[in-house]
Order: sequence, then C-alpha cells, then structure tokens
Amino acid sequence: MTILVTGATGQLGRLVIDHLIARGVDPATIRAAGRNPDKLAEFASRGIQTAVIDFEVPGTLVPAFAGVDALLFVSGSEVGKRMPQHRNAIDAAVAAGVGRIVYTSAPHADTTELPVAPEHKATEALLAASGLPVTVLRNNWYTENYVAPLEQARETGTVVSSAGDGRIGSATRNDYADAAAVVLSTPGHEGKVYELAGDVAWSFDDLAAAFSEIIGSEVVYTPVEPEEYARILRDAGLDEGTVGFVVALDQATRDGALADVTGDLSALIGHPTTSLVDGLRAAIA
Repeated sequence: MTILVTGATGQLGRLVIDHLIARGVDPATIRAAGRNPDKLAEFASRGIQTAVIDFEVPGTLVPAFAGVDALLFVSGSEVGKRMPQHRNAIDAAVAAGVGRIVYTSAPHADTTELPVAPEHKATEALLAASGLPVTVLRNNWYTENYVAPLEQARETGTVVSSAGDGRIGSATRNDYADAAAVVLSTPGHEGKVYELAGDVAWSFDDLAAAFSEIIGSEVVYTPVEPEEYARILRDAGLDEGTVGFVVALDQATRDGALADVTGDLSALIGHPTTSLVDGLRAAIA
C-alpha cells in the first residue's frame, strides 16, 4: 500500500509521516509531496518516496498521485485561493485512480459560521461528487495557535479577546497528526466525518490560567466588546481585512463554534488528548 501526504514539509504533514512510521508503516510505502525539493530531500534520506507538486500546476499532480492507495489531502494554506487549488487536487486524484482520500477540514464545516469554513464546505462538496471514497477530518483549533498570545502575555500580563465566555476545544498539532496516521493506515474509515477536538473545551479564563502557570506570574483575561477589540487591532497596525476576520472569528467562538467536544480524536489515537498546558509547554520548548 502506498500512502501519499501532501504538504509533507509543513508542520502537520511532517508529523503525520512521523506517526505513520511510529505505527509500523514501512517508510518505503510513504510518499512525501510538497513544493520545495530541497525540503523534501530530508524524507528521501529516510527511505521515503518524494514528489514535487504544486496545487496550482495540475501537471505535477497526476504523476505524483499515480499508484496511491490512500491520499492525505492537507488543505491549502492560502485563504481565497483554495478552491481552484483544491479542485485541481481532486481532479488529479480521480484521474490517477487514487484509492481513497483523507481531507483536513474545519469544525462543522457544513453548518458553522466560522469565517474559515466556506472553502472547506465547498471542498467537501467537491470530494463528495468525486466518486472516490473519502474520509473528512474536521480539525478544531490548534493549541499552537496560542503561542503568540502567550508571548504577548509575558509582556502585558493579560489576554485580550472579544470572544466573551466562548470555549475552544483545541488540540495539539501532534494529536491531529496521529489521528490522520491512524485513518491512513487502518481500514474502515471510508465515508466517515470525524469532528476532531481536544477532550476539554477551555475558556479564555482557563487560557489565562494556563499562561500564568507556564510563565510563573499572573495573567488575567480582559474581555472586550467587538468594537473595542477592532480598535485595538487597528492600533496594533492590522489592516481592515485582518481586523474583520479576527473579530468575526471571535464572534463565532463566542457563539460556540469551537466548543464542541466529541471524543472522536481521543478515540482514534487511543489515549486522552494533550492538555492545554502541556501542549503549550511543548510548543514553546
């Protein structure tokens, strides 16, 4: 069986490959795909197949996907450009006769108000229409997203957000990668949609407490209204598009878009998910 991982040189894809090997998959049956041949050379030195691909260049995709039994389709990172890129990838998978696709999506992509969701929802629809067996991994937020706020809290002693009492069921990138490795390397996942999240949905008060424990000094959560938060972000130099995105994300969080804890992630990886504090400690180590 050949397993191909797109975005292999990125933070998630690299971890997925590590977990595949840790779970007993022969490195020679893994194909690491990405845009940078220099970065892919590391995988080749470990006996892993490599393929240079670009979602914007369809001619690079079909040859790379040939003979692939399971394809981890890591969603593109360029918001606003994903749909043509994703369409190219799906068309190539169909043309190459890929056995099945595992796609990394957003939480509750088909119903959520999260501003990141529309492209994922549309991609899931393309996958459903492709005729290929598909598994969707709807990853909640990454715990690592809060490293920058942690570093800011070292200086300010506060966490500022307009998310109110909203909760976030984040998990570490490592836990999500392990789940992807399980789905890629074991049978019985075709047609399933997994809502992946940490075992605990934390509040911003909990986040401030985690920061306090890690930093060793008190950090407090300062909730603000959306209009005030938008002003703070503008004063920090963010452009209007980014300000609108961040405030909309906080509003969705406030409304519970990231609070769902399903148990799917811990069930797949076979152990509890990494706690918020432990995940943050690992991220800054």
